[in-house]
Amino acid sequence: MSARSASRNPSPDLDGPSPVETFGESVSKAVDPFGVTTSLLAAQMAWLMHPQELTRAVNALSSDLLALQAHVTRRAMGIPSPDVIEPNADDARFAAPAWTDSASWDIVKEWYLAFTHRLQDMYFETPGLSDKERRRAAFWSRKWLNMVAPTNFFWTNPVALERAVATQGDSLRRGWANFQRDVAAKNIQMVEPDAFTVGKDLATTPGKVVFRNRLVELIHYTPTTEKVRAMPIVIVTPWINKFYILDLNPKKSLVKYLTDQGFSVFITSWKNPDAEMRDVRFDDYLLEGVNEVVRVAGEFCKQPKVHLVGYCIGGTLVSTYMAWANKRFGAGQTPVAHWTLFTTLTDFSHPGDIDVFIDDACIGALEESMSKKGYLDGNEMATSFRLLRSNSLIWNYWVSSYLLGEALPPFDVLFWNVDSTRMPAAMHSYYLREMYLNNNLIKRDKLTIAGESIDLDRIVQPLYAVTAEDDHIAPWKQCYRIRKYVNVQAPVRFVLSTSGHILGIVNPPVNPPKRAYWIAEPERNEHWEQWFDRAEKKPGTWWQDWTAWLGERTGELVDAYPAANRKFPPLADAPGTYVLEK
Repeated sequence: MSARSASRNPSPDLDGPSPVETFGESVSKAVDPFGVTTSLLAAQMAWLMHPQELTRAVNALSSDLLALQAHVTRRAMGIPSPDVIEPNADDARFAAPAWTDSASWDIVKEWYLAFTHRLQDMYFETPGLSDKERRRAAFWSRKWLNMVAPTNFFWTNPVALERAVATQGDSLRRGWANFQRDVAAKNIQMVEPDAFTVGKDLATTPGKVVFRNRLVELIHYTPTTEKVRAMPIVIVTPWINKFYILDLNPKKSLVKYLTDQGFSVFITSWKNPDAEMRDVRFDDYLLEGVNEVVRVAGEFCKQPKVHLVGYCIGGTLVSTYMAWANKRFGAGQTPVAHWTLFTTLTDFSHPGDIDVFIDDACIGALEESMSKKGYLDGNEMATSFRLLRSNSLIWNYWVSSYLLGEALPPFDVLFWNVDSTRMPAAMHSYYLREMYLNNNLIKRDKLTIAGESIDLDRIVQPLYAVTAEDDHIAPWKQCYRIRKYVNVQAPVRFVLSTSGHILGIVNPPVNPPKRAYWIAEPERNEHWEQWFDRAEKKPGTWWQDWTAWLGERTGELVDAYPAANRKFPPLADAPGTYVLEK
């Protein structure tokens, strides 16, 4: 996708669906619920029904082709010529010197980029379609264009050709072995399944499981300081993946960093559901999950209030819980003193590229699949997220494994990423429909959960919200809207970190600093642009600012709590048993 297409919105949404969209919708519900082909057909029909706009688009492509022909002529004659179409800054496919130094390969690259960028612009600018349908057509066209890139084929990839010659064909032999390996696994693998062992290489911070029910284990980490802050920190992790993204290894572990700073840390490890849990609801995750772990942590430390943290979908649940608890207990009696969100959506009106999977037809297809099994398989969710970034998460491994014959890298984040979990059918259907499709969480008293109507405006507790600049799962500008919905009396400290959904959070201090962050307290109705203009940019990680913020609010130093006690004896050593379930 070109930089131009990302920012264009050529025509407003129509008041109702066009005849083209109506046709596409009726077909898609029957045979193509995700709109893979029907969205493209609808866009093509729309262009044919608007000949003047089509003529202008063809003329724009023609001007590019004329400039490209002049570039080809100069390169063929050995005359230096700058690229007509530059790859996007985050497009690493053409980074090898051969794509620039060699005139032949430069010409192949330029022809591909010229057509790719113009086609993407056309799909984004399709006349007569709603904004969502244009974006869906552009999304699937981009997936096809990424698939047919010259880098993905041996005879049109100069790096693969050079590697085959340099290794006397050994890279091809290894590539074929890698291909057979992935055929057996029925997946383009990113990391060897035995590259790490949870509890041995990953999730090694010492602690004890001090609570367990049918949904969650609660781990309390062994203190590393003689004194700790009196108020415990309770982290609610997403149940889409395993909890140990926040405890990868000693250098990257957020929980170890917190314990080393003198905090008492609890974290959730969710049960990997099976068919017997098909009827588990979102309400159950709130009552048996968040409400229970908050209660246990408070009783364990004999503290009336805790600091509550939520990450991703765990943050959406925490936001719901905060609204629920302020209604159920009253603001003064809520067992949470203040809270933190990591890359969390509460307003789902513009959830990013994943929006292409959100409509009645798509959700209906998922519900039909889940009704047969009782859950959504983790591999299905992982495939959807890989599609969102197909170049880096699919075709990059196609090229490195098969064309270059390289071994899979032992990367801990990738290992965690493929260590997927399932989701109960009832809970996931509710989450998709009420949050993503209907966006009801932000509507006052629209949702009734665990016996209480939910209104985010009831939340008055101070909030520390962290987002990530390159997050494609929870776009930061959408996460920023939490400031609009929590009560005006609730102080909010908002952080924008560099990097993405994972590395923006798994962001330990290093010297020299690799990353940076912007930070400021937004006003309730302040637009994100205004906030960003006045936010202070700081080098390094927000971890240090957050722990300083926590230190001012989590009470006096007391003797460190043991990892387990008489009331809550150890049920297992960390990382527990639920995390090991496949």
